[in-house]
Amino acid sequence: MKDGETRSFRFEDGTFLVVVLIVTLLFGWLISSYFGAILWGLVAAILFEPATQRLAERMGGRKGLAAALVLLMILALIVMPALLLGSSLVQEAATLYDRIRSGQIDIPGMLSQLRNALPSGIRRFIDRQGLSDFESVRRMLGSGVASGLQDIASRALVVGQGALSFLAALGVMLYLTFFLLKDGRRYGNMVRTALPLRSDTRDRLIDHFVVVVRATMKGTVVVAVVQGVLGGVIFWLMGIEGALLWGTLMGFLSLLPAVGTGIIWVPVAIYLLVTGAYVKGAIMIFCGVFIIGLVDNLLRPILVGRDTRMPDFVVLIATLSGLELFGLTGFIVGPVIAALFIAVWNMAIEQRAAATVGDTVE
Repeated sequence: MKDGETRSFRFEDGTFLVVVLIVTLLFGWLISSYFGAILWGLVAAILFEPATQRLAERMGGRKGLAAALVLLMILALIVMPALLLGSSLVQEAATLYDRIRSGQIDIPGMLSQLRNALPSGIRRFIDRQGLSDFESVRRMLGSGVASGLQDIASRALVVGQGALSFLAALGVMLYLTFFLLKDGRRYGNMVRTALPLRSDTRDRLIDHFVVVVRATMKGTVVVAVVQGVLGGVIFWLMGIEGALLWGTLMGFLSLLPAVGTGIIWVPVAIYLLVTGAYVKGAIMIFCGVFIIGLVDNLLRPILVGRDTRMPDFVVLIATLSGLELFGLTGFIVGPVIAALFIAVWNMAIEQRAAATVGDTVE
């Protein structure tokens, strides 16, 4: 082909594009069973790649050694504590379930005490609705709590029975993380070159994807860990049963905007107040509002930033939908997809506006 000659699109080009698409889909289907491990490896590499680059510069450009050291840090500070927390959580859930089933935790007595502390008008309304049959309420609540605790135990049992698969997924995640930390920029440049997009659009999309992943992890995981730890410590100091379990639940529920950790500590505070534990109830409200609640209001804007800040209703819907479709990894996938959706449409609006201005000038 001579210089300056325009190459026309041929039938063979279309066939090759179809082959590329089919092979890509087949490869995606092939690795789909390790989707979670690959996602976590990619996220870990995106988060810790800047630290790896700075460490490699201080070590004379030895990227392999820097990546290995960062990987060991991830193991020591994230992976091992997460495994220990999961084991302790399962043990506490099993213990709490046994105590509820054996009657050591007297749910009817707690409900009766709560009813007696209510105003007479509310008590009469409860009696008219037939809600004073605390044994049936106990069975209803007990079955709900038991099913939740059994679900936690069953998931742990599945992990235990599939220990080989779990270790394989963990190995894939760590192995992938190492190579992405070591050569992530080279692979990133290859992806940039291969994407069939205009260079400016392609670069903006990739850069926005990296920013969104980092902001999502910092704005969700860090806040969830801090709120969960604070909630668990507060419950433990106040002598509330199952502090580790409730702290973990508060950490997960902190992913939901607006309501978040209040789903756990607000009913506990109300129960303490109506049963006469006014000091503990007041302390719980104070800690919930001014300690646990302020963590979200103070940390999340700092960690996420304004550029990737999404409306709370979008975050809520994306998080719940992601958890429903993808399980635990959905709290990353959901908000990331939502943020990319907003970014893509903002770019489309900008391009449309630029085209309109260009037409007007002409």
